Amino acid sequence: MRHDDENRRPGEDGVDRRGFLDCMRWAGAGLIWTAGGGLPRSVGLANAFAEPAAFSFAQISDSHIGFSKAANPDARATLAQAIDRIRALPQKPDFMLHTGDVTHLSRAQEFDDADAIIKAAGIPVFFVPGEHDFIDDEPGRLFLARYGEGSSGLGWRSFDARGLHFIGLVNVANLQGGGLGALGAEQLDWLRRDVAGLPSSTPIVVFAHIPLWTVYPDWGWGTADGAAALAALGRFGSVTVLNGHIHQVMQKVEGRVAFHTARSTAFPQPAPGSAPSPGPMLLPAGELRKSLGVATVTFSRADEPLAIVDAPLAG
Repeated sequence: MRHDDENRRPGEDGVDRRGFLDCMRWAGAGLIWTAGGGLPRSVGLANAFAEPAAFSFAQISDSHIGFSKAANPDARATLAQAIDRIRALPQKPDFMLHTGDVTHLSRAQEFDDADAIIKAAGIPVFFVPGEHDFIDDEPGRLFLARYGEGSSGLGWRSFDARGLHFIGLVNVANLQGGGLGALGAEQLDWLRRDVAGLPSSTPIVVFAHIPLWTVYPDWGWGTADGAAALAALGRFGSVTVLNGHIHQVMQKVEGRVAFHTARSTAFPQPAPGSAPSPGPMLLPAGELRKSLGVATVTFSRADEPLAIVDAPLAG
């Protein structure tokens, strides 16, 4: 895959901001996407409802329910705050995507606690697992028992909504060297069959836990066979890929594919290469919620490129 160097301008945090990213507006607590007529466009929380939106959905990620160390002694409270932000939106999202690491240790009580909080949003939720959801005695058993209905294999799925085709992929069941994600031949075959009958004009939204693009391979922040998945989607004119895992916002565009990684609702992680290893990052008192966030996505017909707005739970 090639990234257009003319559309790159690294910021202090290493995020490219030019071309597509010049359209970003940074505003604080969420990302709203609207969809009407099939072309994706995002607007900020403050402006999301200035005009009636045909279709919206929310994204949360990396709740890590069960985590209680110094980086966040109460991950339940911050997840509940994220759900409260979604409930308070002037337009109720049609559904929500959770892009993995619902729990920290794949324990039944952690899933129970997460369910009780997330259900308060009052909207359907589609889940894909993170690696922390697949570490029980029989990897993935508890996750799939709760969230696997209607999925195939180890939890991959697809569905259609308002002219968009959504694809949930699982890249945490067979981690590769260094912790890189992997999809595997069975899932890739399923993906090719899933999109085979779709017109090339169909907008595609992919959601998975580990980024499909290689963010930082030394920390396992990428998917070993992600390029094969993207090749299966190469004929489509609009592909949006939503991920979690790295607990921070990073975005880029390659051709007709826009990649976005979401913040966690539990704790931040360091920027790629800025620490000896990834992991929960301890922030000064009062700073945690400035690094946690919710993505609310609203699609509406527009000819301009996607404009990404992300906002933390506080600040």
